[in-house]
Amino acid sequence: MSKFAKNIAPYITEELAKSEETLRLGDPAKAFMHLENAHILGQESTYWHVKVHYLMLLWGLKQGNSKEVFGQVIRIIGAALLTSIKGVPVGNTGGSNVSPITPMPIKPEQAEIIAKAKENA
Repeated sequence: MSKFAKNIAPYITEELAKSEETLRLGDPAKAFMHLENAHILGQESTYWHVKVHYLMLLWGLKQGNSKEVFGQVIRIIGAALLTSIKGVPVGNTGGSNVSPITPMPIKPEQAEIIAKAKENA
């Protein structure tokens, strides 16, 4: 695992825990929002990028959302192949409701976390 992946891990695992909790409480939309946050934070790490897309795939399966499931299968392959060569669109939220090639703005607090994780990498 890269130094960046280790540095960003606490922030991603926090979002993943929030996702699990909100899903358990019956709010799948908010749970997915936390997965999207984790995706933005971790998309520069192949490990985290693939893992979050896998968790999005599981979310889609639990919700019976075939569009999300199909989209995540494609995104898992793309994340595995393209992350290390910087072939991913920065800020993209990762869900099948957005194009997998569209860059998106990053919230300032997320940009700050990413910059801090890179600073020590």
